[in-house]
Amino acid sequence: MSMTRIAPLEPPYEAEVAEAFLRIMPPGMSPLKLFRTQAHNKRVLQRMFAGNLLDKGSIELRERELIILRTCARCGSEYEWGVHVALFAEKARLTRAEIAATLHPDPDLSALSAREVLLLKAVDELHDSSGISDALWMALTHHYDSAQILEIVSLTGSYHTVSFITNAAAVELESFAPRFAQYA
Repeated sequence: MSMTRIAPLEPPYEAEVAEAFLRIMPPGMSPLKLFRTQAHNKRVLQRMFAGNLLDKGSIELRERELIILRTCARCGSEYEWGVHVALFAEKARLTRAEIAATLHPDPDLSALSAREVLLLKAVDELHDSSGISDALWMALTHHYDSAQILEIVSLTGSYHTVSFITNAAAVELESFAPRFAQYA
């Protein structure tokens, strides 16, 4: 599809929407097209922001971003993948090869550590079967406690939802965000 299905709202925004954007966006940065698209339904926008898992959680920033990038890649959400590469990859200390690994079909052939490969495999299994096999679960328990595993599953699910929105609404790619082809 070449055209967005739901045009992002343009300013001026209703007060409630403008306040939500101010709370979530870095100072001086315009609201993302995804958020402006979701603002057509204020309840959905507010709930997404309320359920946002971008705060300091039980797993490291680097691990969180690998999970998000892999999830978005598997869902084909170039929009959200690119936004996270642009806004978080440097903070997460991800190299170009590690970012590219989130696009590679076989995580074992990546530049990632064995522990990080487990994260990509967890995303893959959740994506493919909506579950995690006993063998992978056991491998995860050697590195992560129950709270962390729940966060891994929740992040994957949350970014499936984000990917569904970006893909279904055909949200236009952000000009500042890289594309899959730049890392393939």
